[in-house]
Amino acid sequence: MLGNDTFNSDSLSASALSNILGSDKAPLILDVRRESAFNASRWVLPAARRALHSDPAAALTGDVSRGIVCYCVHGHHVSQMAASLLRSQGYQAAWLEGGIDAWESAGGVLIARAPDAEARYGAGTLWVTRRRPKIDRVACPWFIRRFVDPNARFLFVEGAYVLAIAEDMHAIAFDVEGAAVTHDGPRCSFDTLLDRYDVADAALRRLAEIVRGADTANLDLAREAGGLLSISLGLSALEGDDRVMLERGFHLYDGLYAYLRFAAEEPHNWPPKAGGRV
Repeated sequence: MLGNDTFNSDSLSASALSNILGSDKAPLILDVRRESAFNASRWVLPAARRALHSDPAAALTGDVSRGIVCYCVHGHHVSQMAASLLRSQGYQAAWLEGGIDAWESAGGVLIARAPDAEARYGAGTLWVTRRRPKIDRVACPWFIRRFVDPNARFLFVEGAYVLAIAEDMHAIAFDVEGAAVTHDGPRCSFDTLLDRYDVADAALRRLAEIVRGADTANLDLAREAGGLLSISLGLSALEGDDRVMLERGFHLYDGLYAYLRFAAEEPHNWPPKAGGRV
């Protein structure tokens, strides 16, 4: 994993950026492609925000302490100009080497531009669901914040009022009957959400199996499902504030996603082998 030394140079490779996505270490990502290139593509990088390459600072809101990565199509002068402008204004900024083309060639996670895509380039999308989240309703916000919209906000209300409040607030309802993002047969809202953004990432799809197994008590779906169920119920028993539950749950899903990407085959036993890890 990479830390603050990510921005020791003016550029960042696709692999270096990929290693820190899906966690609270991820930088803010700015899509600075020219309008014609942006409109011609259905894909964006995870949690990317749209910005003008000639004035990228205008798109900045919220926390930028983890740095900023700008990308264009090929990583040429468009993104380099944007990153240089940001650095001249005192921001930690880098351009993505090779742009979105190199990212796609390296197998980086891509997110489809869904109907709410334009909204997330502004102040952030608003989502509404049932109160007292435990599994699916923690996993979905985690994915949204980490891969779709880092400024997304979530409202937790009584189930009977989710759809009405979503309509009044021009928000997106999820994990309730009648919502665009909800259960579909044996599949959970998390599955539906990945489909909504056409996500092909193997680790996220594997995570969906774990969430589905825990959320539907079908623990044979994944060996990790029982652990996720137990920890999620325990966190819910400890915490009555839905927003605090999200904060704690996000760390859980950061760890699960990192495990699936980097540590799923790592052995752990006792006694440890000489020179090995326990």
